[in-house]
Amino acid sequence: MVRTAVLGALGFSGQETLDRVLGHPELELVALGSDSLAGQPVAALDPRLSRNGYGDLPEFVTNEEALAAGAELVFCCLDNDLEPSGDAVVVDLSGSHRFADGWCYALPELQPPTGRLIANPGCYATAALLALAPIAAIVDPASVVVDGKSGISGAGRTLKDSSHAAAVLDNVTPYAVGAHRHAPEIARLLGFPVTFVPHVVPLRRGLVCTCYVTASEDPRPLLQGAYAGSHVVDVLDSVPDLARLQGTDAAEVAAFEDRSTGRWIVICAIDNLGKGAAGQAVQNANLALGLDETAGLRLSGVLV
Repeated sequence: MVRTAVLGALGFSGQETLDRVLGHPELELVALGSDSLAGQPVAALDPRLSRNGYGDLPEFVTNEEALAAGAELVFCCLDNDLEPSGDAVVVDLSGSHRFADGWCYALPELQPPTGRLIANPGCYATAALLALAPIAAIVDPASVVVDGKSGISGAGRTLKDSSHAAAVLDNVTPYAVGAHRHAPEIARLLGFPVTFVPHVVPLRRGLVCTCYVTASEDPRPLLQGAYAGSHVVDVLDSVPDLARLQGTDAAEVAAFEDRSTGRWIVICAIDNLGKGAAGQAVQNANLALGLDETAGLRLSGVLV
């Protein structure tokens, strides 16, 4: 069993990561970090955690203490930048290290981890790159437009004016137009910048990127070839279904030709807290540790 710590367990991505760690056959939780819950039992986060057969889970400690607990695997689900030491595999779910020296930016299907310090991609970047990276060589870079829509959990747990129910319900809100922090991630892996506009929609979770491109050939064979061996990404002939993916760590991709213009529309749907955060973090950790890539992941569900 791999000794594992989760830092920032109170946040949405921290809770989702903790849930996957507890369900993972090869990981043992030894430290649970939250500065605001330090000293309290795990039931302070969710009473169900004390009665669901997980055994004696550690009580909360500060994030600094969790980082220093001697874990072999650390998931860092924090906005602030805690610098790890020692030889642990560290997966950082924040944006702090995506462009930092010494850290590998890892999106498993496209760019697997190459070291023990792993920067997890952003949720929008994940969906846009899964849609576009396999076809980058056949598209006109100047033609690419990415329209992203995400549930409100993508904004994190800290309450802001823009995340109040009054601002979100019955509304679709573009934000960070022309300057979103995930745009440089997309550009770096693709090799060229794209026009990207994210929107908040009145959902708790889930994310769709609809990408418009001019391509020199049918992109579908490239997408099918890129993900033929994947247990996480499905290439469909039908439209990706966000409801089917909510609560899972899977992704769905599909491409359609616009009969009016000849342009192509490539769509990727994920759960922003699953493949867009915690699920991808566990997938990266599995690869870095030489474990089954899908261990601990949620890859199927029932559409209700």
